[in-house]
Amino acid sequence: MKTKKYKFLFISLVTLPFMMGSCYNDLNTVPLDPDEITSDVVFSNDSAYEQFIAKIYAGLSVSGLQGPAGQPDIVGLDEGSQASYLRMLWNLQELPTEEAACAWNDQTIKDFHSMKWTSSDVFIKGFYYRLYYQITVASEFLRETTDAKLNARGVSDALKAKIKEYRAEARFLRALSYYHVLDHFRQGPFVTEASKIGSIPPAMATAEQIFNYVESELIAIDADLKTPWIGYDANNYGRANKAAAKTLLAKLYLNAKTYVNADKYTECIAACKDVIAYGYTLEPVYANLFKADNNKSHEIIFPMVYDAVNLQSWGGMMFLMSSAVNSDLQASIAAPGGWQGNHATKSVYTRFAGVESMDERCSLLYTSYNKLDMNDVGEFKEGVQVIKYSNFNSDGSNSGGSFPNTDFPLFRLADVYLMYAEAVLRGGTGGSTTTALGYINAIRDRAYVVDAVGELPAWSSVTLNFLLEERGRELLWEAQRRTDLVRFGKLTSADYLWDFKGGVKAGVGVDAKYNIFPIPSSDINANPNLSQLEDY
Repeated sequence: MKTKKYKFLFISLVTLPFMMGSCYNDLNTVPLDPDEITSDVVFSNDSAYEQFIAKIYAGLSVSGLQGPAGQPDIVGLDEGSQASYLRMLWNLQELPTEEAACAWNDQTIKDFHSMKWTSSDVFIKGFYYRLYYQITVASEFLRETTDAKLNARGVSDALKAKIKEYRAEARFLRALSYYHVLDHFRQGPFVTEASKIGSIPPAMATAEQIFNYVESELIAIDADLKTPWIGYDANNYGRANKAAAKTLLAKLYLNAKTYVNADKYTECIAACKDVIAYGYTLEPVYANLFKADNNKSHEIIFPMVYDAVNLQSWGGMMFLMSSAVNSDLQASIAAPGGWQGNHATKSVYTRFAGVESMDERCSLLYTSYNKLDMNDVGEFKEGVQVIKYSNFNSDGSNSGGSFPNTDFPLFRLADVYLMYAEAVLRGGTGGSTTTALGYINAIRDRAYVVDAVGELPAWSSVTLNFLLEERGRELLWEAQRRTDLVRFGKLTSADYLWDFKGGVKAGVGVDAKYNIFPIPSSDINANPNLSQLEDY
């Protein structure tokens, strides 16, 4: 089991400005609730700074102060199904694509695969509010750790040095959430530590403003982030470092054409080269990336951290494991439950056509129900079952516990390799086609369980379509697919179909507005400075 560096500071305590919806009241007051305390009291204890940054990290993994239930971060949302960062990110990234469909009848969950969601969708609302909760908490930490406030509290120079690192990490975590705002909504409220605490609702930022802000923050914090360590380090594992920031920057640049109609492929290549230079290496066994001791991997750049004792959640890895299996399959991955929810379309399996027995990545797909054609999204045994995440350790032992010990690999080296290759293919400079091909072949060589001579491509056969399919094989169910399909012009178009795209068995093209999610109507109604996307 992983040792956790941080314990949480439970922030029912720090006055947080601009918390969504009805929370645009004056929060700059001493709370009346005896369980809540003000920042003046909180930061009288030096350990509070470490606890506060831990709370921001914890928001990536859990939905409240007691994990799955009891003290939610965001009131009014179901902690397990609507307020978890990873669960909502995964739902919005995977369910609208060929990679996943949900068999459940939970509220509007099936609207994602049929692409019929609206601005009142509770799952969209949940992710949006989680993003802005994270942004607000990170901004509050930065507001409370200025030089002036640290000096006024008599903070030692040694602690100031640590806080300088924490501030860079908080800025990274805020940039990550703003990146997800940009990717999913393109626009939204803009809040930083410079925002006034009070009843004034925040102004709306455009895609260009959010893009420029995320870019500038990731560049600015590089000097203060730690240099990457490779492998597990109890004091640093799960913390943002220079490589994590560069990876997020590469993602921002790779998608710049989509976000702001700007060609940033050369900048993407440069960011990828910086990450690769830090010395990460591909995990020798692909499946080990998704097992309970994946904290030992030299490939994972930035994880969302879980374990069965300290970071429990129904909405994180518990969801990804248990929703993918029923009682027939539960034991195969030591899943804590068998919820028979998420399955995939046959397109996920057919992308391995001709090499099914050779490619280890295909072995993580379960097709023994012999119903590859999905005739009913609500029938879990139709389509393909994805047995990717496991609570077994890499040595085959069961990590045990009622919750998973497996971390979610948000950023990893293979993705950086594929981003580098795509940016080169799209015309970016500063890279090499020979190097790009070497990265692609290293990924594929790792995937093949037998001699793959003849299966590795030459550069002449590397097309954008090939890279899209390779990303699908390599990064299946890693919360990447919607962004990829939008970038390749495939998510809503009629020239790339899958079962029940648009709610039709054979699949149909849908309105291009579904490339982006709407700002929740509840926030539009609460904040007069916001405007809805025109098509919604």
